[in-house]
Amino acid sequence: MTDLLIKDGMVIDPSQALEERGDILISDGRVEAVGKNLKSEKAEVFNASGLIVAPGFIDLHVHLREPGLEYKETIESGARAAAAGGFTTVCCMPNTNPVNDNSSVTSFIIEQARKAGMANVLPIGAITQGSKGEHLAEIGEMKSAGIVAISDDGRPVLDSGIMRRAMEYSRDFDLPVIDHCEDCCGVEGWAMHEGEYSALMGLKGLPGAAEDLHVSRDIILAEMTGAHIHIAHISTARSVDLVRHAKKRGLRVTCEVAPHHFTLTDADLYRSGYDTNFKMAPPLRSQADLEAIIEGLRDGTIDAIATDHAPHHANEKMYEFDKAPNGITGLETAVSLTLDRLLHRGVITLSRLIELLSCNPARIFKLDRGTLKVGSVADVTIFDPEKQIKVDISKSKSKSRNSPYDGWELKGAPIATIVGGKVVQGITKQTE
Repeated sequence: MTDLLIKDGMVIDPSQALEERGDILISDGRVEAVGKNLKSEKAEVFNASGLIVAPGFIDLHVHLREPGLEYKETIESGARAAAAGGFTTVCCMPNTNPVNDNSSVTSFIIEQARKAGMANVLPIGAITQGSKGEHLAEIGEMKSAGIVAISDDGRPVLDSGIMRRAMEYSRDFDLPVIDHCEDCCGVEGWAMHEGEYSALMGLKGLPGAAEDLHVSRDIILAEMTGAHIHIAHISTARSVDLVRHAKKRGLRVTCEVAPHHFTLTDADLYRSGYDTNFKMAPPLRSQADLEAIIEGLRDGTIDAIATDHAPHHANEKMYEFDKAPNGITGLETAVSLTLDRLLHRGVITLSRLIELLSCNPARIFKLDRGTLKVGSVADVTIFDPEKQIKVDISKSKSKSRNSPYDGWELKGAPIATIVGGKVVQGITKQTE
């Protein structure tokens, strides 16, 4: 493997309170040195002047569709999209076909990712067999095979007894439990957030309380069992407040937010004129919810930004709004949206941004990533916070194009993605 010397970048690594201009020398896939005026006779040189050099970004929540739904996305195409978006590691949800509820599927995903040779792909195992919410999956066997968490994402675990047992097992196996918090509140076949705009559009709405009820239950069970519960794609003001208070009480509760929940609301869906690229689960919420999400990002309540990358074939998104599948792609727009809407609007600092996208995700899933310490695996994201871009979904590396951001002009973008010392996205530039 060729050595790499990243020169003259602004190195920001919250894991070691590092924020200074300098160099990083990578050898044999690991960080060999961090400092000023580093030299190497054999290393390729990347001139990072004017750029931010950070620990590799980690996405805790993606859907890669393989096995079984490869027409939407494959592990290879998803890993390629991740690298293009600045992510060195992605954690893939188990709602494939078959569901990742056993060690054979887990091993298949890991092997496909190895063959792809792009971003690291870490499987998340199902909580229950077939994600049906009835019987626990083989959690121990999947842990041995390589899962990093358990979840029935896409389907809430409605049975509190099952969830309690899942938390007890997860505690013993030292795995976080990720829950898709959604109690239908008697609303079947919902299509968007319940409120003024659902009434105007004549669509069945799901109230924010549907999420709040489940978040509250999971916090209670986490306190009861001592397990680590991670709330996926948090979207309501009350849920953010519930997590905030749980943390103050010292409970093992973390949460993530997807970029669409801090950039879009149900009003944007209304203005889109029934564009199914604005349909996701949880649905786009109210302006008040968005503002609460922003505050949760500002004050540290929200631990991570995760894309909830959910590719769908164009034909599926052409169905009537209430029949179209939920979800949007997100791997290639998340970093730019975060820079544009959070950094440049003064919500968060660069250091906090890197915590949300790298250090905290590594901590939550106990990964040996999220740092540039000497000796660590050389996963690095290099980005330009000032680079102006225009989103062009037609150029996406993903197999799917279901995004509401096509044509958006944003400030800030990833420049290069380095995985295990290998540049998988971006072109190295020789210095003189």
